[in-house]
Amino acid sequence: MRVITLDCAADIGRAAGEAFVQTVLRKPNAVLGLATGATPLPTYAYMADACKTGKVSFKDVSTFNLDEYCDLPKTHKNSYYSFMFENLFSKIDVDPDNVHFLNGNAPDDRAESARYAAEIEAAGGIDIQFLGIGRNGHIAFNEPSDRFTNDAFKVQLTDSTIEANSIYFDDVPMPHYAMTMGIGSIMRARKIILVATGKSKAEAVRAMVCGEIDPHCPASILKAHPDCTVYLDPDAASLL
Repeated sequence: MRVITLDCAADIGRAAGEAFVQTVLRKPNAVLGLATGATPLPTYAYMADACKTGKVSFKDVSTFNLDEYCDLPKTHKNSYYSFMFENLFSKIDVDPDNVHFLNGNAPDDRAESARYAAEIEAAGGIDIQFLGIGRNGHIAFNEPSDRFTNDAFKVQLTDSTIEANSIYFDDVPMPHYAMTMGIGSIMRARKIILVATGKSKAEAVRAMVCGEIDPHCPASILKAHPDCTVYLDPDAASLL
C-alpha cells in the first residue's frame, strides 16, 4: 500500500483521475470499477475534462459500480445509477451499454450476486478499482464484520452509514439495505485507488494503515493488495 498525502481535494482528484486516464490510454477497453459519494467528484470532474479536451476517450471501456441501494428505484435522484450518470457518464463518451450496476431491487440477491460476478469475469476482470472509505472503515458497503466477504451480497447498513448518507434523502427515507461488491471482488482488481478527505475519516484511515488486517476494519485488507495507492488530504492523514 502506497500512501500519498496531497494538499487538497482538487489535487487528489487530479492524481486519482490521471491514474484512470493513464489506464485507459494504455488499454482503451479497460474495465473500470467505480465508486459513488462526495469524495470521488473531483476525480470524475478530471476524467470528464480529460475526455472533453480530447486527452482520452472512454468509448471502449466497461464500468462496474461497487454498490446500489435496495428498495429504491434506479431512476430516483439518490440511486447510484442516477449519481453516476449525472456526475460522470453524461459527461464522457462511454457507451451506456457498457456500464454495469448491481440491481438493488433484484428478487433473488444470490442470483444477482452470481450474475454480477459472471459479468465482471466475462469482461476480463477489473483493471482499476476506485474506493472511498467510511468513517467505520467500510469499503463499498462492506461494513465491519467478523469475516471478510467474497462476491456481491445484500447488506444491512449500519447506523453510522445511515447517519452519514441520510442527509441526501429529503423526500424518501434512507434505505437500510444495499447490494454491494464483496471484499473478494474488490481485491481481485488489478489496481486499486482509494481516496479519503476530511478529519471525519482520520480514525478509519489510521486503522486501515496502521492497524492489523481485521474484518472489523474492512479497508485494512487493502494492505494485502499488490497495487493499492491511497490518496489523503492533510486532515484525513492527521492521525498517521
